[in-house]
Amino acid sequence: MANFSWRKAALVAAVVPMMALSACSSTGGKPAETGGGAGGGQVAATDRMKIALITHAAAGDTFWDIVRKGAEEASSKDNVELLYTSDPEAGRQAQLIQQAIDQKVDGIAVTLAKPEALKDSLKKAADAGIPIVSLNAGEGVSAQLGAFTHFGSNEKLAGEAVGTRLAAENFKHPVCVIQEQGHVGLEARCAGVKAKVPGTEILYVEGKDMTSVQSTATAKLQASKDADVIIGLGAPITLTLLKSVTDAGSSAKVASFDLNKELAQKISDGSVLFTVDQQPWLQGYGAVDALWQNKRGGFKLGGGQSVLTGPAIIDKSNAADVLKFAEQGIR
Repeated sequence: MANFSWRKAALVAAVVPMMALSACSSTGGKPAETGGGAGGGQVAATDRMKIALITHAAAGDTFWDIVRKGAEEASSKDNVELLYTSDPEAGRQAQLIQQAIDQKVDGIAVTLAKPEALKDSLKKAADAGIPIVSLNAGEGVSAQLGAFTHFGSNEKLAGEAVGTRLAAENFKHPVCVIQEQGHVGLEARCAGVKAKVPGTEILYVEGKDMTSVQSTATAKLQASKDADVIIGLGAPITLTLLKSVTDAGSSAKVASFDLNKELAQKISDGSVLFTVDQQPWLQGYGAVDALWQNKRGGFKLGGGQSVLTGPAIIDKSNAADVLKFAEQGIR
């Protein structure tokens, strides 16, 4: 019974069947806020607790709005005060962890896009007796940095799922666009694609500047006439790459990782081949709920292993169904 709410949430949100495999992209340094949530229903009778959710989110990426909505709904149900902060710069994210320690939070949920920069502050949190879970990025180093579980998609396997799909459709020269060099999850995605389609090229862009993303990708497509598909590693990047294909007069198709409402519509109308969704709402919900379960009964969800929220392939066959949930802001 202790895990019923998490299982129920997973069943409700997992509209697209998950593949038998185990995916981000990235609202800068905002002050801590108290999460409300629109979950409704009965609030847990447990004592009020305080949880910090600290991400590497950058301004303008709607992906993180979905993570946060999941976290807020769990907070509403679990009688949790949610303190949400974010910063794409790893050193400042480490400072936010220290801020949470100083606030004497009851738990920390954190993304590990650049884990080396966070290890000292997370050790301080562990030494202070604060339970930690990770989400979204850093599955491979989660346990050694003190997290008792991780919520997310295995990035390399997600990349391999994309590569397998592209190979089956006879694509031979993908361009995989990484918007943040050194981000372990993004690098793993493209490595997974390349493992299945050896002709894959990596293109680094400055993800904080969409004008630059568009011009860099346009130039690449103009120079690489054999590029037959270009892959965005986040919905805003992919939507920008659609413009690059047009600007370059390229015949390359477009594929993606992650999801928002506009991208779901583009898949539905055939402008984008498919995306691999890591179901970020579940990552936010699961991370908060796991810390609450740990506080209320010492439970450790996952049994020492990651809790996978993806990958789930969304293509034209199921995009219309997913779009209904995207319009509600939970996909």
